[in-house]
Amino acid sequence: MRITHTLALALLSLTLVACSSGIETRPEDTTQFAGKNYRYYSWRSEPLANPSNSTDRIYVVDPIVRREVDKNLKSKGYILDPEKAQFSVDYLQAPGLRMGEKSEAATNISLHPTVVPNRQPDGAVVDNAFALGGVKETSNVAIQFNDVSSKHEVWQVVITKFVENVNQVDPKRLDSNLTKAISKGLDPLPEAGGQR
Repeated sequence: MRITHTLALALLSLTLVACSSGIETRPEDTTQFAGKNYRYYSWRSEPLANPSNSTDRIYVVDPIVRREVDKNLKSKGYILDPEKAQFSVDYLQAPGLRMGEKSEAATNISLHPTVVPNRQPDGAVVDNAFALGGVKETSNVAIQFNDVSSKHEVWQVVITKFVENVNQVDPKRLDSNLTKAISKGLDPLPEAGGQR
């Protein structure tokens, strides 16, 4: 009984850690994509040139997205071949805003209304609620697959990550977050040629 309780607690802890990562993936249904039995793909655009070694987020994200999409598609049997491409891959990157999201730094803000008998509201909690709650900036990446012959979109996934510090880009952390998110986002795709 004690082992079962310990295992349940460990699984709950892992689930909570995974849910609190701040990364959300929203893949579309793969039925239309799977029905085409694709095998070959190409990138719709060339990699971004960065001759001045800019650390702007767009230049940091581009090689990571391309590397991870190529790696994940290759693991499913898809072949990068611009000459034989049946579908093309593209991505969009854009900042976004979410209203009413709790900051990760606001650990003492309760999400549930509570009553504390015989006490006045804690001034620090109220101040933190005003200062740290409200609008949160997000970083969004949409990976899109288009049929080469019809030029129509056949599948997409949107990846959203809450940004704690907009002015500071940590390339290693960004790489780690994108690697996990892209792998999770592309997971629903079928094997190449409909073999899944």
